Amino acid sequence: MRTTVELPPDLMRAAKARSAESGESLKTLLTRAVAAELDTHAIRRGQKARVALPLLGGSTGPRARPSNADLERALAEADVAALPSPVSSGASARPRRRRPRSR
Repeated sequence: MRTTVELPPDLMRAAKARSAESGESLKTLLTRAVAAELDTHAIRRGQKARVALPLLGGSTGPRARPSNADLERALAEADVAALPSPVSSGASARPRRRRPRSR
């Protein structure tokens, strides 16, 4: 769907720079930003957000007993895997780890 939105020049420059750094289109960056804001607002209003948890073992196999650290590590690895490939800038950037949200 097409729409027109007026953004302050500084914000537009920053958005264009961020999209170029990440190698994604401006449309993709803005779509993600709006979706993230709407998800955050829904969480603040008390609606439950969907979270995809990694599958650990099967119903017929040995019972898995993951610790909180195991779950945190698995979720962080899934977050890193979902990130777009960084544009090569010569600098090695460490992936950021997400902390679980407190409710």
